[in-house]
Amino acid sequence: MTPPPGAPHTSTPSRTTPDDHDLHDRLRRDLEGEVAFDDYTRHLFSRDASMYAITPRGVVFPRHTADVQATVAAAVEYGVPVLARGAGTSLAGQTVGPGLVLDFSRHMNRIIDLDPEAGTALVEPGVVQDQLNRAAAAHGLMFGPDTSTSNRATIGGMIGNNSAGSGSLRYGMTIDHVRALDVVLSDTTTARLEPVDETERERRARLPTLEGRLYRDLPALVRANADAIAAGFPDFWRRACGYRLDRLARDDTPFDLAKFIVGSEGTLAITTRALVDLVPKPRRTVIAVGHFTSVVAAIEATESALACHPAAVELMDRTILDLSRQKIEYASLGTILEGAPEALLFVSFTGDDETELIDQLRQLTTSWKHRGHGYHTLQAVTPQQQSALLKVRKSSLGLLMAAGEGTRRPLAFVEDTAVDPLHLAEYTRRFKGILDEHGLSAGFYGHCSVGCLHIRPFVDLADPHQITVMRTVAERIKDLVTEYGGVNSSEHGDGLARSEFNREIFGDELYEAMRAVKGLFDPHDRLNPGKIVDAPAMTDHLRDPALPPAPELRTRLTFDVVGGMRGAADRCMNIGLCRKSDTGAMCPSYMATRNEQDSTRGRANALVKALSEPDPRKALGDERLHEVLDLCLMCKACKSECPLGVDMATLKAEALSHHHDQHGVPLRSRIFGSIRLLNRLGSATAPLSNLPGRVPVLRRLMDRLLGITASRPLPRFERRNLVRWFGGRRRRKGTALPAPQGVVTYLADSFTTYTEPSIGQAAVELLEASGWEVRLESRGCCGRSSLSKGLVDEANEKAFKLAHLLAETTPAGSPVVGCEPSCLMTLRDEHRAMLPGDKAVEDIAGRLRQVEELLVEAIDAGRLRLSEASWPAGRRLLYHGHCHQKAEVGTAATIALLERIPGAEVVELDAGCCGMAGSFGFESEHYDVSMTVGEDRLFPAVTAEPAETVIVATGVSCRQQIFHGTRRNAWHPVQLIREALSEDQEKPGP
Repeated sequence: MTPPPGAPHTSTPSRTTPDDHDLHDRLRRDLEGEVAFDDYTRHLFSRDASMYAITPRGVVFPRHTADVQATVAAAVEYGVPVLARGAGTSLAGQTVGPGLVLDFSRHMNRIIDLDPEAGTALVEPGVVQDQLNRAAAAHGLMFGPDTSTSNRATIGGMIGNNSAGSGSLRYGMTIDHVRALDVVLSDTTTARLEPVDETERERRARLPTLEGRLYRDLPALVRANADAIAAGFPDFWRRACGYRLDRLARDDTPFDLAKFIVGSEGTLAITTRALVDLVPKPRRTVIAVGHFTSVVAAIEATESALACHPAAVELMDRTILDLSRQKIEYASLGTILEGAPEALLFVSFTGDDETELIDQLRQLTTSWKHRGHGYHTLQAVTPQQQSALLKVRKSSLGLLMAAGEGTRRPLAFVEDTAVDPLHLAEYTRRFKGILDEHGLSAGFYGHCSVGCLHIRPFVDLADPHQITVMRTVAERIKDLVTEYGGVNSSEHGDGLARSEFNREIFGDELYEAMRAVKGLFDPHDRLNPGKIVDAPAMTDHLRDPALPPAPELRTRLTFDVVGGMRGAADRCMNIGLCRKSDTGAMCPSYMATRNEQDSTRGRANALVKALSEPDPRKALGDERLHEVLDLCLMCKACKSECPLGVDMATLKAEALSHHHDQHGVPLRSRIFGSIRLLNRLGSATAPLSNLPGRVPVLRRLMDRLLGITASRPLPRFERRNLVRWFGGRRRRKGTALPAPQGVVTYLADSFTTYTEPSIGQAAVELLEASGWEVRLESRGCCGRSSLSKGLVDEANEKAFKLAHLLAETTPAGSPVVGCEPSCLMTLRDEHRAMLPGDKAVEDIAGRLRQVEELLVEAIDAGRLRLSEASWPAGRRLLYHGHCHQKAEVGTAATIALLERIPGAEVVELDAGCCGMAGSFGFESEHYDVSMTVGEDRLFPAVTAEPAETVIVATGVSCRQQIFHGTRRNAWHPVQLIREALSEDQEKPGP
C-alpha cells in the first residue's frame, strides 16, 4: 500500500541492527577496502542530488573487483540490496537505497590504459569525466558525452544513467561510446560484456553460469516481445529510460550486452571496468550568444541555429542569469551582456579551422537578423571571451538550486523531458501553461539542439498539498510529452522520480518484458531494486518530509536563512560541485582525501543530521560529527564557489563552540586563538622568542605536548615591528606629509605587524606617496583566529571592540585598509554574523577597501609612478590569491595592481587553497593533509616556473606554505609595487 503524499518513509532503519553488526564484521573480514556502518556515514550516503533520501545499511569503499564480489556475496547471504554509486549527483534518486552502497569514487578511480591509436580508454568506474578528458587531451582526444557535471561525474555513473550533455547533437549519449564492460553479476560471478557474433553468443550461452543464462534466454525474450519492442519505445532517439531492448532487437548490429546495460542504473550488473571510445577533440570553439526577450522567442530561434550545423544549442533563462549576478564566481557574465535579456541562446561551433567556424558564426548572425530572432548576438571567439559564458552555463543547475528558500526548492521531477526540436517552442508554451495552471514558477535551461529542457518547478515538499500538486504536474507533463512523441527522461534517468510511470509509458507488454529482463539478471532483486521496474510511488522517500521539525537551538552566530543553522546546512542539495578536483579551491580537503565526509556536501549533511536530533546542542558535541568537520580548512571557498552558498567556515565555527561547551577548550586552541597576543609578546622578546623554533628538542616537545608539528618552520618574530617602525618614523619626520587624499586607516593585523613588518611598511609608504595621511590602528584584533578555533564569544568581544574603536576614532567615511585578507575580510563578513545590526560594524564593513584598490587609483591618476627600469618591470609574475579574498571580493584589484607594473606578465594560478589555512597546517594531525593540498596544484605550478619568475601571494599562510613546499619566497603585491617606484617619484621618508 502506497503511503499518502508527504508521509515519512518507514522502510529504512535509523539505527543499525544485530544483523548489521554481523554484516559489518563479515565485510571487514572479507574486503581490502574500508567499510562504514556508523550513523553519520550512512546519513551522508542517504542522499544524492535528487529530492529523495533513503538511509542505507552501510557503505563499502571497494579497492578492486574482488571487493565488489565479496560485497555482493555478503548481500546475497544477508538478504540486503547493493547499490553502485559514483559521485552521487543523480537527479532522479538512482543512487539512494536501503542496502549496501558501493562508493567507487574513493579507490576504483584509475585510468588503466589509454590507447591513442585505437581511440579507447580502459577505466575503473570511479574515474571522473574531466580526469579522463585531461589524460586524453594529451593525444588530441576526449570522451564524447560532455555532462555539465564533468568535473565530478564518474564514468561509472554516466554508464548507469546513459548520460549526455550539450554536445549530444554531435556525439550522442554514453551508450554510443561504450565498447565493453567488465561486470559483477548478481550471483557474484564476473563477466566481460561486449559485442559478439552469433557463434560467440552460442558459445557463451552454453556456459553453466548466470552469464550463460543471459546469452541463452535474452534472445528468446527479445523475439517473444518483438512487436511490443517495435511499438512501445518512443521514436525520439535521445532517451535514458527503461531497459534498451530496442538495441538487442536490431538485426544490423551484433548482440551487445555492454550497450544493453548502459542506462540500467545498476539494476542489472555492477560495472568494475569500462572500455570506452574516445573521439578527436576539436581544436577550436566559437560561441554565439543570442539575446531574447522571452524563453519562447529563444526557442523559436533554434531551428535557424540548427540549419548552421552547430555542435550545441543551449538555453538559459533570466532566472539563472539574475542568480549568476549575485555570486562573485559568476558575476563576470553580466558585464558582457547587452541589456537585460529574458533568455540567452548559446550556439557553439567546434572544429579545427577557425576561419570556417567564424564563417558559421556570421552565417548564424545574419540568419537571425534576417528572421528577426533576438535583439543582439554576442560573438565569443577567444577562450578568454568564452570563460564567463561557459562557467555560468555549466553551473546552471547549482545557480537555480540557490533560488530556493527553506523547503521551497526547484525540484527535478519533470526536468528531463525531450521532444523533437521542431515542436519545442509549442511544447514549451503548453508546458508553461500547465505550471501556470497549478501556480508553479520554474527556471528554464537545457539543450535546445536536441529538444531537451531542464525545467525545475519550485515546490515546498514540507507542504502535503504541494506534494499532491507535484504529482499532478508530473502526470500532466508525462501525457504532454507522449502526445509529442517525446521521452519522459532524455539523459537523467528514471530513478525514483519517473520509474513509477514506466508501465504506462511503455505499455503492459513491453513493461512486463522489462520486468523479465530484471528477473533474468537479478532473480533475487538484490541490485538497486525499485528503479526502472517495480518502483515505489514518486512521492515515497521524499527528503524534506522525512526530516523532523528543526529543534530549537540558540546559536552564537547569526544564520539569516529559514531554519537557522540547520537551514543554512540544509541549503546543500548535493549537486556535488565540492567534489571537483581540477579547478577552484572548493573543497581542498576532499581533493586531498577523496572521502565524501571531507567534502562540503558531506559536512553539511552531517550537520543536518546532528541538528535534527531531539537535543541538537548535545549532538553538536558528538565526536563522530567532529571527525567529519575536522579537516575543514575554513577557507570559505564554499561560500563563493558553491552555487548554493553553503558557508561551512561559519557552520564549523558555531559547531566548535558547542563542542567546547561540552568538552572544554583545548590548550592549543586557546594558544592559536590568542595569536595576536602571542605574536606581540614574541616580537617584544625577540630574538630570544625565536629560539624554540630553532631547537629540535623544543620543537619535538611542542609537537608532543601541544600538537604543533615539528615538521614545519615557525614564523620569525621581528623586534622592530610595524608599530615601532611607524612610531619612530613619525617622531623623526616631525611634521606630517601633505595628504590631499585625506585620512586612511591602516589595519595593523597580527601578522604583517609582528612577523612580516616589511609588508606593512611598504603599504604605509605607498599610501603616503599616493597622497594619503596614514593612520595606523594596532590596538585591536579582528577575532579571526579565535573564531577559527570555535571561541566565538571571545571573537565576538574582539569584533565589538575593534569595530567600535574604528568607528569612533576614524574620520567619517574614510577608508580602512589592510594587507592580510583573512583579517580584513573578517570585518566585512564574520563581524556581521557575530554582531548583526550593529551600526559600527556596518559602518566599518562599508568602508573597508583593499589596499590594492587605493594604489591602482593612485597609479592611474599619476600620483604613483612606476619605473620601466625597476627590477620587477617586464617580469613574469605568478600570483596565488587568498581563499578569503576570493570568497568575499575576488582578486580583480590585486591583478589590476600587478598589471600596472610596466611590462609585467601576470598569471593568476588556479591552484585552489594553499593548504596552510592559518593554524591548520601547523597542527600535527593535519600536517600531511595540509601538504597534500599544496602538492595538488600549487607546489607543482610554482616549481615549474624558472627562477626569474616572481611568485606573489596576498596571504601570510600562502607565503608560508609556498616557501615550505617549494623553497621559493613569495612577495606581497605591495612589496613589488614599492620596488617598482620610479626614481623621480617623491620617495617616502625612512
